[in-house]
Amino acid sequence: MSKIRRAIVSVSDKTGVVSFTKGLAQMGVEILSTGGTAKTLRESGLSVKDISEYTGFPEMLDGRVKTLHPKVHGGLLGQRSKPEHVKKMEEHGILPIDLVAVNLYPFEATVAKADCSLEEAIENIDIGGPTMLRSAAKNYPDVTVLVDPNDYESTLSELREKGEISLETNFRLAKKVFQHTARYDGAISNYLGQIEKGKKVYEFPETFTFQVKKAQELRYGENPHQKAAFYREYLLSEPSVSNAVQIQGKELSFNNILDVDSAFETVKEFEEAATVIIKHNNPCGVAISSKNLADAYRKARNCDPVSAFGGVVGFNRVVDEETAREMVEIFLEVIIAPGFDPKALEILKAKKDLRILKTPPLTGSFSQVGLDLRKVVGGLLIQDRDLGRVSMDQWKVVTKRKPTEEEKKAMAFGWKVAKHVKSNAIVLVREDRTIGIGAGQMSRVDSTRLAVMKAQFSTKGTVLASDAMFPFRDGIDTGAESGATAIIQPGGSIRDDEVIAAADEYNMAMVFTGMRHFRH
Repeated sequence: MSKIRRAIVSVSDKTGVVSFTKGLAQMGVEILSTGGTAKTLRESGLSVKDISEYTGFPEMLDGRVKTLHPKVHGGLLGQRSKPEHVKKMEEHGILPIDLVAVNLYPFEATVAKADCSLEEAIENIDIGGPTMLRSAAKNYPDVTVLVDPNDYESTLSELREKGEISLETNFRLAKKVFQHTARYDGAISNYLGQIEKGKKVYEFPETFTFQVKKAQELRYGENPHQKAAFYREYLLSEPSVSNAVQIQGKELSFNNILDVDSAFETVKEFEEAATVIIKHNNPCGVAISSKNLADAYRKARNCDPVSAFGGVVGFNRVVDEETAREMVEIFLEVIIAPGFDPKALEILKAKKDLRILKTPPLTGSFSQVGLDLRKVVGGLLIQDRDLGRVSMDQWKVVTKRKPTEEEKKAMAFGWKVAKHVKSNAIVLVREDRTIGIGAGQMSRVDSTRLAVMKAQFSTKGTVLASDAMFPFRDGIDTGAESGATAIIQPGGSIRDDEVIAAADEYNMAMVFTGMRHFRH
């Protein structure tokens, strides 16, 4: 158990620091501090001793040297249970420091600024802070160490209730410190690994460190014989499966999380009220509506009602009563949406095992950024997320016939859907819904045949969207035979002329986007 008589409080993030330090002072704890923190505490009426007064050594070198002193680190690292440590501390006038509340210079926020220079980044590398944190955390049986303002109140409560901090609490807080400093050092390493001759020249650093925190243990992985857990990134602002709140239902499985991610990332593509139904990580129905969400859901479900059974459903609008009544007619695994009306929740909760996830609002104020990481045996593939978009005015019409306005709308819709279908991806669409989806086939013509085969409605007059180029004309032939009248695809094949000629033979309109969307 750790009794608190003396504390160092020195923080960049001053959230809650005044009330926390007042709580310590009220229990007779002596407060040591530095710089801006000491000023803030004094202005609040607290009595604070400067570190330099305690060490007898002034802050110097523009504040770079403040706490790097034996009287600080001896007070943190000295083990109270060892007589030889206690004797040495007394011999050198080193007082025990029982609590450290420190958080670090905002390095990540600094280097995130577009105009951040190398010099500014270097000045925001904290040295004394991590050193104190590590010293205190190493000696956790005797020292309480706090790096997160969220731990202030519980620490004060334990002190008030018990008069000391338990070993279990100190160990938990110490673990948190090493996790935090590892992440901090990783951010510095990643940033500097992109720099050459004072400037950022590498998109990806020489070494890559990425830290996530465990959100939950999973019952098993992709298959029952595999163990698994779900981890979240630390800084989450974009609405996603990772910051969704589960309102009800069974625990999410490994496969559920993959499918929910696919569902929500697909539905985020659309400004209109939209629904996507995912089965085995591929859309089996996608639709938008200018009427309401229930209309979008019905159209998505009817695209492939057999596959929709047991599916995962994503919405980009708050789910209302009408939509909820439609959904409870079939078995669904998971629903994810940015909200649910009270009546809709009441209806959905009647299905006890149905997993319901609520995300932060899709306000449009968040920025879609980040990396896509994929593990292979013995290595890691890292790339930017596929956030590429091509506007209609960037399309290149390559056929004799130009697309009609209706075909253009269907092309825009189909292009957004094809991006989220496993390659080779072919999608037959109308302007507001999918008609047939061909996913993950080894040849593009087979995906085209599959899209036609899966269609529940007539494919006559549909638009065909392809995630990548057509290597041969056979995909065009198959699409035309199904009744498709227009095609949107990236182009770029050595046989583009042959493919364009085939489209002209059928009087089809075809546009090239110049951008492909493979999804392996």
